[in-house]
Amino acid sequence: MFELSKEFRFDAAHTLERVIDTESSRRIHGHSYRAEVVLRGRPDPQTGMIMDLGIFERALESAREGLDHRFLDELNDLGPATMENLSTWIWRKVEPVCPNLWRVTVRRDSDQGACSYFGRED
Repeated sequence: MFELSKEFRFDAAHTLERVIDTESSRRIHGHSYRAEVVLRGRPDPQTGMIMDLGIFERALESAREGLDHRFLDELNDLGPATMENLSTWIWRKVEPVCPNLWRVTVRRDSDQGACSYFGRED
């Protein structure tokens, strides 16, 4: 079994309702994020690849364009702009092109926080 991964960076602003640090979270503020998208599988015997990197990169670029330099509160299909929701949002954008998607991790550079999503549990 192999894992193939790529990362992309994006910067975005949002507000957030929280139990603590409410004043600073409710104001518009931004973060720098890194998203790692991991595919898992066996290479195709013909191509030797889990997935063509060009196709993989295009799927990630499409997701990045939907997030980079955006006000995340305005994304109708995101919900509150948490790392959990960002991970699942990226999953939903990438999965149609990458059926062997294994994990999406979103990292926030400012506090070294991270959240990983492994797909829907059936």
